[in-house]
Amino acid sequence: MITKDEIMAFVKSEDYKAMGYKDMANWFNLVSKKDKTIFKNSIDELVEQGMLFKNKRGKYVLPDPDKYVEGTLQGHAKGFGFVIPTNSLFGSDIFISPSDLMGALDGDKVLVRVIRKSGTNKSGEGEIIKILERGRQKVVGTYEDNRNFGFVIPDNKKIIRDIYIPKSMTNNAKTGDKVVVDIVVWPDANRNPEGKITEILGNAQSKGIDILSIIREHNLPDDFPDEVKAVTHDIPEKINEKEIKNRKDLREVRMVTIDGADAKDLDDAVAVEKLDNGNYKLGVHIADVSYYVNEGSVLDKEAYDRGTSVYLIDRVIPMLPRELSNGICSLNAQVDRLSFSCEMEINSEGKVVNHDVYKSVINVDERMTYEDVTEILLNDNKELKERYRGFIEDFKIMEELALILREKRRMQRGAIDFNFDETKIILDEKGKPIEIKKYERNISNRIIEEFMLVCNETVAEHMFWTNLPFIYRVHEEPSSTKLLALSEFIGSFGYKIRYKGTIHPSVLQKLLLEIEGKEEESLLSRLILRAMQQARYMEENLGHFGLSAQYYSHFTSPIRRYPDLMIHRIMSYMLDQSLTQKKVDKISKKIGEISKHCSQRERTAELAERDTHDLKKCEYMLEKVDQEFEGIISSVTSFGFFVELDNTIEGLVRIQNLEDDYYIYDEKNHKFIGERTKKMYKLGDKVEIIVYKVDMTLRQIDFLIVDKTE
Repeated sequence: MITKDEIMAFVKSEDYKAMGYKDMANWFNLVSKKDKTIFKNSIDELVEQGMLFKNKRGKYVLPDPDKYVEGTLQGHAKGFGFVIPTNSLFGSDIFISPSDLMGALDGDKVLVRVIRKSGTNKSGEGEIIKILERGRQKVVGTYEDNRNFGFVIPDNKKIIRDIYIPKSMTNNAKTGDKVVVDIVVWPDANRNPEGKITEILGNAQSKGIDILSIIREHNLPDDFPDEVKAVTHDIPEKINEKEIKNRKDLREVRMVTIDGADAKDLDDAVAVEKLDNGNYKLGVHIADVSYYVNEGSVLDKEAYDRGTSVYLIDRVIPMLPRELSNGICSLNAQVDRLSFSCEMEINSEGKVVNHDVYKSVINVDERMTYEDVTEILLNDNKELKERYRGFIEDFKIMEELALILREKRRMQRGAIDFNFDETKIILDEKGKPIEIKKYERNISNRIIEEFMLVCNETVAEHMFWTNLPFIYRVHEEPSSTKLLALSEFIGSFGYKIRYKGTIHPSVLQKLLLEIEGKEEESLLSRLILRAMQQARYMEENLGHFGLSAQYYSHFTSPIRRYPDLMIHRIMSYMLDQSLTQKKVDKISKKIGEISKHCSQRERTAELAERDTHDLKKCEYMLEKVDQEFEGIISSVTSFGFFVELDNTIEGLVRIQNLEDDYYIYDEKNHKFIGERTKKMYKLGDKVEIIVYKVDMTLRQIDFLIVDKTE
């Protein structure tokens, strides 16, 4: 039997000239009808997958990379779409007009025929000629009932077609219900998709249904399977006393956890000490989740499927059952816990001069919050200082060491540190947003951030030299295409990026320092971030560009990230001396797939978290319509400009809504100029706006400029 790999090898060989099916069958000396049928099926599958292309003469050829591009369709509410090429070397995204979508939906993997290549500041254009793989089977939306049929309006406005529901497949849904639909007949150029309703979430206006809809949209689990729940009954509430003998006993070492006030899954504790030689001793002690989650168990399989915990505004979808994440694995104060410890001696330059990694048993002295530690260190809070008087010196040493690690270790080697404001959204008991504000990153947050970073680096380097299979957290340098586009854009602001072939992160770090405090800081920071590659998990060590680190891993959060759990498991085998060659080979075979899967799950979690933030920001501003606010113009586009309020919410001032004059877009200088009045709206300007419109379906907010002439 001829395999698909053999067919592709032949087509890619120098001997191959475009052939039809019969000529290819003869070349492979296929005689029997059975072999020919299997062979034809293999060719058809390769064509279906976009690996081969059948030209107008019926000959099979490799798709011309300049004419045929594989990628993923990103739909748009206005009916068109963009295909993001699978091969990043192709360059820009490809614009697809509504008439050229061929029934493809947002998220579908497609093959595109390129009609026009990209030019300066313009996307390429193309037409979809084949749908290689459907991106989604389920769609979440709102049901509308008609006399003879029903239809579902998708929540995802990138899916521009409503889904037709035959009366026999409505599952008794009522108009206004939020539902989950399975697509049973895919659309084509002239026909809407057809589906059946598999789940009714509830009325769209009911509490929590909005976020539950996002959970379903991203196919996230909201409960554990029965077989996982069954084994949670056997999870102990106290550690096994016999296991203590196999570990280093650190229960007398003074240590604390520092987390947000509402955190319940505490997976890292820290201990510091100033040594006689002037160096610092830092102990980072991480919950030993791998002790409780055995390889191949139902708990392990479920944790792998989830990949990560997902932190939505009103709920957490944990990677592990709460009996583990909030119970025996959580490093709660005043109880014995099993841990994985990384102990480091760090000099005054931030260099780790000695380290040790081992299994331990710990007993955390205090459960501290970021807010309390900041109050002690920055605001000299007398009440808190008295309450935690035995730890004040430790906190001061932590602050001292964290600043050394940041300034002398990370920043001096060129690490990139973005200064974006994070958003904190506060809901009432009904799930309604009552306050949105900036989330403050204070000294206590930076202490834990720096300690985890140095620990993750130390573990990655330690394991790199063992030559054992491992999961690295990698971040590659930006592509030359994106760097060129960034360089051209920032040039209009008078900035330059100097590099030859490859770029060192210090170049971008320097640029961020140059724009700090400038009116264009917000826009350019976002553009620099977009030019960067996305960090991912990988079995090969490629370094971390953003951190300017040669070695990096995720070791410090095994309660909420599967890669950390897997790393602990590998290191546990190593320390227990149970890592046989057979086991090494087994891990090596699957580590690449684990890395890829976890990267995908992380991306899904990020999208879900972003969607819930956008939703609640719109809901918050819905009650602010007609109210006035002050903001700063954060970006300028041909169709208007975005204004960011102090609470991090952004809205769009559309150019057609500037009615006091006809405004001309100055692309080079990122501003609008009134033709008659010469009034300007430029990047960084403070403006007063009124909330004009909130579109909950598109999750968009429109502003108007306050008219001062009235």
